[in-house]
Amino acid sequence: MSGDRGLGGQGYHRPSPRWLLEVTVLSDFRAFLVKSNALALAIGVIIGAALGTVVASLVEDIIMPPIGLALGGVDFAELKIVLQAATGGDPTTEVAIRWGEFLNALITFVAIAFVVWLISKAFIREEDPAGPAAEEVLLTEIRDELRAANRTRAGA
Repeated sequence: MSGDRGLGGQGYHRPSPRWLLEVTVLSDFRAFLVKSNALALAIGVIIGAALGTVVASLVEDIIMPPIGLALGGVDFAELKIVLQAATGGDPTTEVAIRWGEFLNALITFVAIAFVVWLISKAFIREEDPAGPAAEEVLLTEIRDELRAANRTRAGA
């Protein structure tokens, strides 16, 4: 009797170890996603990226233009310290410290951090510190009663 025969004399083919490994890896990965916070983290990263785009537009297109206008029509994206002027009319050859772009990025970062902080305050509630466990309370009461009983015996 051969080990590769199945029911009814039909040929039975054992699954390859590679197939079993793939099924095991996929089921382990699925279990990891379900039991851990990895899926929530992935969703958070995707939403965070979208939020970053929205906040960047808010800063660059809505907040900074009125501030620039109030400061005399300044476009913060164009503020820079030129270290070497462009040569041959090619603007890519210019060497400059673009501190206006950095200021826009800094304001964008602060705005995103503030929005994330607001969202976290809305959804993440800190648990109130729990008092001592019932078992601990009971043991404390027993201890106190034993001390009181020992004092009364020592005093009598």
